[in-house]
Amino acid sequence: MDKETYQQKLQAQLDQWKAEIDKLQAQSREASADMQAKYQEQIKELRERRGEMEAQYDKIQAASTEAWKDFKTGADQAWDNMSNAMKSAWSRFG
Repeated sequence: MDKETYQQKLQAQLDQWKAEIDKLQAQSREASADMQAKYQEQIKELRERRGEMEAQYDKIQAASTEAWKDFKTGADQAWDNMSNAMKSAWSRFG
């Protein structure tokens, strides 16, 4: 996979995760006060992990065509962490 294709894939996934976090935020508004606190804790974690993924995306975007693969490993790890966090959130709240 080349740099441009990888960036497009990352951007699409970042957009999808943002939409899913927004859905959780909307659901939290309809939950009981106790559940709202749990939602907010999970949403905070998801936003932090998404921020880590965005930082990796920015590194790849700024990297030269030759050097971007050096950042791919970190991006792949951040991707896995975010995917796992999203699955956990949806299993709890979705």
